[in-house]
Amino acid sequence: MQVSILPRVARGETNAIDECLDQYGGLVWSLACRLSPTTSDAEDAVQEIFVDLWRNAGRFREDLGAEVTFVSTLARRRLIDRQRKLRRNPEPQSIDETDGNLAAPQSRSRMELAEDGIRATACLEKLRQNERELLELSIYHGLTQTRIAEQTGVPLGTVKTLIRRALTQLRNCMQVGSRLHAEGGVQL
Repeated sequence: MQVSILPRVARGETNAIDECLDQYGGLVWSLACRLSPTTSDAEDAVQEIFVDLWRNAGRFREDLGAEVTFVSTLARRRLIDRQRKLRRNPEPQSIDETDGNLAAPQSRSRMELAEDGIRATACLEKLRQNERELLELSIYHGLTQTRIAEQTGVPLGTVKTLIRRALTQLRNCMQVGSRLHAEGGVQL
């Protein structure tokens, strides 16, 4: 049976830190390379993971699982957090770096926008009451699906399903209304 390194790291033993790097460096590096956009980002992630591992080594409990599982779980969580942060704060890109194939926005008259608003309101009214209420909490109040579930007492999975269904119905209704309007027929 292998002697655990993390309890020794938690006690501050210098040679344990070196052993931890030797033992788990390859694992952490391979996870970081797989889940990072660039090699530079992977290097930064590995450093953060080992600092985090050093800080949290005392939380490892042999009776709950293997040391390698603890290390890989901690590394994976850190890498996922980094990915989420990158998605929330993407690197700014200058206009020169874009491909230049951006579509020009369609100019629409106030009348067309007003008609779309009327159609959207009518389509929203066609939804079942519970779907409409959840969608309104999301759109008008800016609540996340988790907050909606907490506020309404509806299970999160049900909230997600009802909102997805309501958005699909709303989109279909708007497309039918747009087609009828374009063909000169009756709206809605």
